Amino acid sequence: MTTAVHVNPLQRVSAADAVAWHQVVAASTAHDLPGVPTPDPGQIHAQLTKPALGSHRLTWLATAADGRPVGVAALRVFTSPGQEHLAELELHVDPAHRRTGAGSRLLSAVVAACRTENRRSLIATAAADGPGEAFSERSGFRRALTLDHLMLRLDGTDADDLLRIADAEHPGYRLTGWTGTVPDDLAAAFAAAKNAMNDMPVGDLDYGSVAWDADRVRAMAAVVADRGDTLLTVAAVHDDGTMAGYTEILIPQGSAPRVQQYDTAVVPAHRGHGLGLWVKAAMVRRLRDEHPGVVEIETDNADDNVHMLAVNHRMGFRSYRRTREFQLDVPAT
Repeated sequence: MTTAVHVNPLQRVSAADAVAWHQVVAASTAHDLPGVPTPDPGQIHAQLTKPALGSHRLTWLATAADGRPVGVAALRVFTSPGQEHLAELELHVDPAHRRTGAGSRLLSAVVAACRTENRRSLIATAAADGPGEAFSERSGFRRALTLDHLMLRLDGTDADDLLRIADAEHPGYRLTGWTGTVPDDLAAAFAAAKNAMNDMPVGDLDYGSVAWDADRVRAMAAVVADRGDTLLTVAAVHDDGTMAGYTEILIPQGSAPRVQQYDTAVVPAHRGHGLGLWVKAAMVRRLRDEHPGVVEIETDNADDNVHMLAVNHRMGFRSYRRTREFQLDVPAT
């Protein structure tokens, strides 16, 4: 079925635009991802209006003939050296208005913008075996990576076991942690450890790589704080001052019971000592002590990231859904 759908680029996202955006995302998420919390209106507004790290954002709103919002699309255009070929798509259509051409028209606008921005690779995420996957494949995207999403329920976790892991001695290493921006005396070491993420499995995605330095890690923390979220970090530091590994948790603005795992990485020279499990267990202890309202931690791993999946299963994480990353190789004309 095709009806009159208008696709409008949003030059500046107004409060009304953010409300319309939230309406579409809430309907889409409830239909396609039952049980997954929808970002609240404040989070949506912050995501659309606050700067992102190493990128800029383009947005579109699709409306029906009567002005009702029926679909949205956001294009994150990466600008950091090593990722200047890349853009990332988020697209939602209200289930009540699917098969009206809204999704296809939004995607056409996005692809045209990719050409204007000289981006050759467009990546998108969809729930495995869901309508977003079918739409992606019909639209010429190819499947590039499968992600296993896992959940750790803190009220169902063997606390004594995790405390033993967190308290275990690792000769030559010590634990440290911070909230928000990394302390100045650790900034350079943290940036060096961040570069360990460049060897994470990305399947067939043309993802590129990012070079981290002290200024970039400070900028990342500022972006998170500016949108009202809280970033927690726990790190393992070697006696020589090297940061050997770290883990990050994002707490959304407000008091959401579910938090999101950000990066966990161990520097190659320090792998094989159980540091990934150590810092993650220490983070659980920290959440229990400092944020007792947190009930769940969500993370995701590439399904071929055998080592990190083993760490997470040892922690008590359990699989609960899967998503797939798709890539469209944008034609030049």
